[in-house]
This record gives sequence, C-alpha cells and structure tokens, in this order.
Amino acid sequence: MELKKSEELLAEVHRNCQLALQSISDILPEAEDSDVREELMREHDEYEKMCGRAAILAKDKNIELKNPGPIKKAMMWSSIKMNTMTDNSRAHIAEMLAQGTVMGITAIRSSLADLSEDEEDEDIRKFAEDVLALEERFEEIWKRLIS
Repeated sequence: MELKKSEELLAEVHRNCQLALQSISDILPEAEDSDVREELMREHDEYEKMCGRAAILAKDKNIELKNPGPIKKAMMWSSIKMNTMTDNSRAHIAEMLAQGTVMGITAIRSSLADLSEDEEDEDIRKFAEDVLALEERFEEIWKRLIS
C-alpha cells in the first residue's frame, strides 16, 4: 500500500500549523485590541498543540517533516508589517487572519480530497480532519470580529 499521499497530507497540515504560528507571532505585536490579542494567544496555543501532535505522528510513522523556510517566513513577516502599518484595527487584523485561515482550510481540504482509500493512513486523515475542524472554528471567530 502506497502512503505517499498520506505523508504529503501530514506535511501539508504541519506546514499549515507552522505558518499559522508564524503569522500569529508576527501579528501579535501589532494588535492593540485586547480581545484580538487574547484570541491570538489562544489560537497560538492550539496550533502549538497541533504541531506537537504532527511531530509525534510523523515520528511514529517515520516521516520527516520540514518547517517553512526563512524566505517564506520573511515574506509573511513583511506582508503582515505592511498590512498593519496603516491599519491595525480589530476589523483589519481579523480580516487578515480570516483570509489566512481560509487559505489553510483550502489547502487541507485539497490534500484530503487527493487521498484515495489505498493511499490513506487513517491516523493521518483523522489528524488532518481535527486540524481542519479547528481552522473552521477559528475562521468563524475571525469573521465575527471583522464586523
């Protein structure tokens, strides 16, 4: 049984969580609204837990996970700084986070859709579905904070 697609799914979910952690870390200093800061810290904790779960799952399955490279992180940092330089309002930050969350949801759904039954590792699929559900909850929170 070929599990390459499951490995790719785990790598995508891990990358997604790592990018979310980086984004939150980059946005947090720009956020002045206490509700936004509190939500950012809560989500950061959740993504850290998911990164830990991904690492344990990868170790158990003998899969090597890679973190996003420094160029990707620098591009995200500069984009966030540019976006918040003129507007660091609650609504604008919530909108930025909602957009990022939607990108993560789309990437995970796409990777899940690429799996066929003979390429599926049930543990990895379940983990991806857990992260997807978490992302969907976060999306709803940010959408509410936009208005």
